[in-house]
Amino acid sequence: MQYQTISQPGTLGLVQNQVLRNTYMMLALTMIPTIMGAFIGLSTNFSFMAHNPIMAPLLMFAVMMGMLFAVSALRNSVWGIAMLLGFTFVAGVFLGPILQHALHLRNGAQLVGMAAGGTGLIFFSLATIATVTKKDFSFMGKFLFIGLVLLVVASLANIFFAIPALSLTISAIAVLIFSAYILYDISQIIHGGETNYVMATMSLYLNIYNIFVNLLSLLMAFSGERD
Repeated sequence: MQYQTISQPGTLGLVQNQVLRNTYMMLALTMIPTIMGAFIGLSTNFSFMAHNPIMAPLLMFAVMMGMLFAVSALRNSVWGIAMLLGFTFVAGVFLGPILQHALHLRNGAQLVGMAAGGTGLIFFSLATIATVTKKDFSFMGKFLFIGLVLLVVASLANIFFAIPALSLTISAIAVLIFSAYILYDISQIIHGGETNYVMATMSLYLNIYNIFVNLLSLLMAFSGERD
């Protein structure tokens, strides 16, 4: 239905509602492979990252980007759904290092729970605002894209320089940018800018994933209790 020509009043609204509903259902489904992957990541030895502090993050980044391009290429087929679920599984595995670091803290489990709860609160609050108000947040697109590019450049640069203060700044800015992207992406669905629920799910998943990772990093830096 989401690909057919819209010729009757109200059909656009029905299509948008269907895409939004399918997106939320698929987003909930992606949490299953993510959690499975995270448990595997917790038991995986990531010592190679300590021996390769530059190449390992770049390799992980390249793998995720490759899978994202595959999801985009297959978005109009059932294989797109399969690749999306595969991507979320791999993303869950890649949570291993930060979860292992967090759980080595005395209050690590609490911090992980706070990061997950905070991420959920941010998502549901902003999703409700975008859905209920139906305000068009498309004007944010260019600013967010520029911010995202600068964020990626700063993150890649910090792999080489490893400056703690810069890491915290990047994490704080990332939480703000990806929170704003939730408003933008849901607004795109509501106003017909995104009609493919696979791509819509991937966008929202990346927002949630990045908010969680960066929120957890901030909580560990400011509230972590080391032995």
